[in-house]
Amino acid sequence: MRIRRTRPAAGDKGTAVRAAAGSRLGWLDALRGIAALMVALHHFELVNILPSPLGGQIWWHFDFGLYGVMLFFIVSGYIIPASLERRGDVRAFWIGRIFRIYPALILGIAVSMLILPAGDGSVTIFRTGHNLIALIANGTMLQDFLGVYNGLAVTWTLCYEMVFYFVVTALFTVNWHRRSGAIAVGLAAVALVFGTSIASAQLTGGIGEIRNLVAASGLIVVMGLACMLSGNAVLARTGALLLAGLGLVLVLLNSRAPAYETWMIFATMFAGTVVYRAQHGQMERLPAWFCIGFVIVAGAAVGWMYNKNGMENNTWTASWIAWTVSYLGAWLTFGIGMALRERRFPKVLTWLGAISFSVYLLHNPILHTIRPILGVPPLPTDTLGKVLWTAEFLGATVLASYLLYRLVEIPFQKLGRRVTKAVDARWPAQPLATAGGTAVPAVPSDRAAAPAPEPAPKAEPEPEPAAPGGAGVRG
Repeated sequence: MRIRRTRPAAGDKGTAVRAAAGSRLGWLDALRGIAALMVALHHFELVNILPSPLGGQIWWHFDFGLYGVMLFFIVSGYIIPASLERRGDVRAFWIGRIFRIYPALILGIAVSMLILPAGDGSVTIFRTGHNLIALIANGTMLQDFLGVYNGLAVTWTLCYEMVFYFVVTALFTVNWHRRSGAIAVGLAAVALVFGTSIASAQLTGGIGEIRNLVAASGLIVVMGLACMLSGNAVLARTGALLLAGLGLVLVLLNSRAPAYETWMIFATMFAGTVVYRAQHGQMERLPAWFCIGFVIVAGAAVGWMYNKNGMENNTWTASWIAWTVSYLGAWLTFGIGMALRERRFPKVLTWLGAISFSVYLLHNPILHTIRPILGVPPLPTDTLGKVLWTAEFLGATVLASYLLYRLVEIPFQKLGRRVTKAVDARWPAQPLATAGGTAVPAVPSDRAAAPAPEPAPKAEPEPEPAAPGGAGVRG
């Protein structure tokens, strides 16, 4: 559904262009670069490379993986709704998301399967004995909520991203998209109150239940996406609400992670949206900072309240301290990046941010590929050996990620834009107002958001397969 955007005041146009360019090429890319690097170092087990007292202390007090994925989620929350509202076009948004995510993900899985042995836990699709179930579940990108192994272990975070997209689209189609503050606070409150009392995997006890849930979810996702891509306003709204409902049911009843982690992830993303709205005058500053502050305090508190007495094993963190410090660290990093958004960031960080989705997808398969080639383990014991091993891992990861970015990500993003133009020319999208609803006001172009960043992805660490039929490793 396409809606008209208001024109900016003449004096604001140059500022808008500079702000958009600065956002896209500077601080957001730098933050995603940092997040991707932290997740990669988490799976590299940097704490085991560091001297033993230091490495052990860091492991207990700070988790690179949780820090990286929460930073990814904040960035996604900040920019994804803005991207949808800037376009004012549900179909264009979803075509962009599909071409942004699936080509790199499919090729990343294919290459990983070719280079890694069948017993390697970082790539599991077509290796579980239930290939059709695995293919459909991973195709919906909801596998972590369907009781199915992730095709690549790290893609559990993309499931959270996908549900977030569903909900954000639904809110947009019913003109509730400006209610980010109330949603963020509500989700954080759910995490606080129901931290460990909502049971996980209530819908998938055995393979028969998993098969039925995957089949039903696959049909709903196909139907919902077809509606959103139709260009018809009523169908787009129906499809968005259908998918948001599916996502919320799966999150509530069949999440693999503890409730406090699951709901804090969504609260964190919506808090990122609140930051954007406050920055661009779409929400009063005082209520916005209150909402953001509540989410940050809640995120720190759930670590202390719940991430202990064995529950930390379900979040793959060492202690409640590691959870809380890492969560606060992600917000602190985002705040610093935002405060410095008008400044020029180091090119290495912005470049790393540009390839961060590929880094996220490939770092674990690369690690599992080069370890046996280089004879690791055992880990090097001398300082030079440790430095070389770290450099070899990062070098191989960055090179492979750059190739995936240049050869797959960029061409398919361009193809997605061409497909959008061709579809719009052939089947013009119906404005929302003509379907009997109230037109949703798009973000004025003087406040236009930068192009949407990669998922995050998301952005997040992956663990080893936790249990038969489970989603995969959490890092």
